Amino acid sequence: PPMSHSLTPLKNPVAAPALILKNMDDELVDIARLKGKVVVVSFWATWCPPCRREMGTLERLRQATEDQGVVVLAVNVGENLDAVFPFLAATEPQPAYPVLFDSAAEAMEKWGVRGLPTTFVVDRHGMVRYRAIGGREFDHPELIERVRSCLNECS
Repeated sequence: PPMSHSLTPLKNPVAAPALILKNMDDELVDIARLKGKVVVVSFWATWCPPCRREMGTLERLRQATEDQGVVVLAVNVGENLDAVFPFLAATEPQPAYPVLFDSAAEAMEKWGVRGLPTTFVVDRHGMVRYRAIGGREFDHPELIERVRSCLNECS
């Protein structure tokens, strides 16, 4: 089935919960260090069909917006490098955004994720402005423009 290209605005934006996780190079990534940028945080897993479908679209979103101050983070839930690496190697286009590991699903719980995939858009001041539950076409022009608009409207 076709994936959606909409984002749900939060009526009352909230401060993004802490997100400090290791990436594929075993380095800590802290969302707090990304203030000043719009951050797209996607919670996903390799066993989740809509998650698998949207990985390439997240990369195209990154390519379309990175030079404008948008960062994409993909938070894998409950898996390890041995499961994730071969999947990413076969993904087209191959993701260049950071993949973080939430092996105990603690970040997932802090962020209130109830199903995968769930994606959040955090503004430049660290406030969660949008949420998307279920698969999205992140490379759809309307969705790219919505993320870009958060560079100005959400500031």
